[in-house]
Amino acid sequence: MSSLPPPPPMPPGSGSGGGAIWNPQPGSGPPAPPAPAAPSGGAGPEHCYRHPGRETGRRCTRCGRPACSECLVQASVGSHCVDCVKASKPPAAVRARRWGATRSFPVTKAIIVVNVAVFVYLIAKDPNVLGGSSVTAAQQDLGLNRIFIADGQLYRLLTAGFLHFGLIHIAFNMLALWNLGQMLEPITGPVEYGLFYLASLLAGSAGVLVLGGNGLTGGASGAVFGLFGAAAVALRQRGINPFRTSIGTVLILNLVLTFSIPGISIGGHVGGLVGGALCGLAVFAPQSKQIPKWAGYAVPIAVAIASVGISLAVSG
Repeated sequence: MSSLPPPPPMPPGSGSGGGAIWNPQPGSGPPAPPAPAAPSGGAGPEHCYRHPGRETGRRCTRCGRPACSECLVQASVGSHCVDCVKASKPPAAVRARRWGATRSFPVTKAIIVVNVAVFVYLIAKDPNVLGGSSVTAAQQDLGLNRIFIADGQLYRLLTAGFLHFGLIHIAFNMLALWNLGQMLEPITGPVEYGLFYLASLLAGSAGVLVLGGNGLTGGASGAVFGLFGAAAVALRQRGINPFRTSIGTVLILNLVLTFSIPGISIGGHVGGLVGGALCGLAVFAPQSKQIPKWAGYAVPIAVAIASVGISLAVSG
């Protein structure tokens, strides 16, 4: 640190020209300090608009009302009062749709869980299910055949869609289901997605019976082909040629395999594809066509009912 020398002594009277010098008089004290400035506007302390007894110095940055810390919510810019936060929320229908989209494909996951659970159950009954080289008694209880439907066992139209013959069979179907579900379910919402998956599954079962149905048939591929059909229609409805996308490429490849490899159910795949495409026309209809919202639910239900009717008609 450094220090400066003291200033030289000031001669008497030298300060008279530069400013006033206070000369104390008997009985006088030092000068009083300046009075504080009066607050601008003259208003008293503000109170929270929801709690009149609470003083506050904060305001909502959206509406400007004074509010206490309990009544303010941190926003991206400033703080908003609880009423402004409530007013800024989207309608309940929009919130429900967003909630469904953030549930990470609940219906797709549930369908995969059921398929895997059925496969594990079949393995527990007979480990030979893993190889898929033979049909076990437990698989016969779930599989689809025209004789069983003629006998009134309609549940097989549904259970056959959760039956798989071997690890490779279920692995390929679940992989395709997962990829398609991630794309379609957030767009439709879980209810419509679940309905047209069910409709595609039953349409695939109807296709099996239309083209024969004499062997034991099972697998989720009919419903998966329905998802392919719905996705292709969704792209087409939006002016995109599906056959210039990966959806169209994979669909064509799977159709080639369907018709060229023995043991694959042509009726199941084609039936599911047609059913899913019909559902897609309503579920993914553009707004310009002004199709009512309820058609997205009614058409898959109609396809499902029609599929069951066709199955009964060709099996009787």
